[in-house]
Amino acid sequence: MLTLRAWRALQSADVVVADRLGPVEILAELPPHVRVVDVGKAPGHHPVPQERINALLVEHALAGAHVVRLKGGDPFVLGRGGEEVLACAEAGVPVEVVPGISSAVAVPGLAGIPLTHRGVTAGFHVVSGHCATPDSSGPLDAAALSCVRDGTATLVVLMGVRSLGAIVAQSLAAGADPGTPVAVVENGSTPGQRVTRARLDEAAEVAAARGVRSPAVVVIGHVAAAGLLEGTRERRLAGAGV
Repeated sequence: MLTLRAWRALQSADVVVADRLGPVEILAELPPHVRVVDVGKAPGHHPVPQERINALLVEHALAGAHVVRLKGGDPFVLGRGGEEVLACAEAGVPVEVVPGISSAVAVPGLAGIPLTHRGVTAGFHVVSGHCATPDSSGPLDAAALSCVRDGTATLVVLMGVRSLGAIVAQSLAAGADPGTPVAVVENGSTPGQRVTRARLDEAAEVAAARGVRSPAVVVIGHVAAAGLLEGTRERRLAGAGV
């Protein structure tokens, strides 16, 4: 899930500063002179702080290198890309932003989950599962809770595996239907992609029983129902394709 523009940028790089997630397998195909700097983070383990990542980008660029910052998904969707652009701008380093394919949209799509579907929902809301709301009642803000409670839009939670229990409890306390479909898609776009589905009130327990781990995208709403696109699946199994 890499854009052609990003691929071309990588081909002209001297230095690639790479995250843990994203199309990292492509690094093996880069020219041998390209230096790859691994600054990947995992939940609870940040060996290279963000300030140091910012400094690395600036240092290599000021030394005359063409630097590519390879991030997973879109750099401006919960990716701290804005902070890195500001750090470069303050140092006088010109930056070209190459938008990525956001995991918030791509991963559900790869799992056959449409974030919008005529007659079901016409919008979606994306939040981080890492951040508590200002009132500290849980990770979901008022808009996100409204999506789950009223079914007004699909809710997509990035980095939400560890907080799934809190998300479920907060949603149910706000009056959400316990039977609301939930899908958790692990390792999207990789050979290890796996989908776990459950009712809202059982989602945390089912995910724990299946050993669900990050990286994963959580989708809450009627579009996450297993049978929504069942006809498409049956036609594919019968030999037809689109």
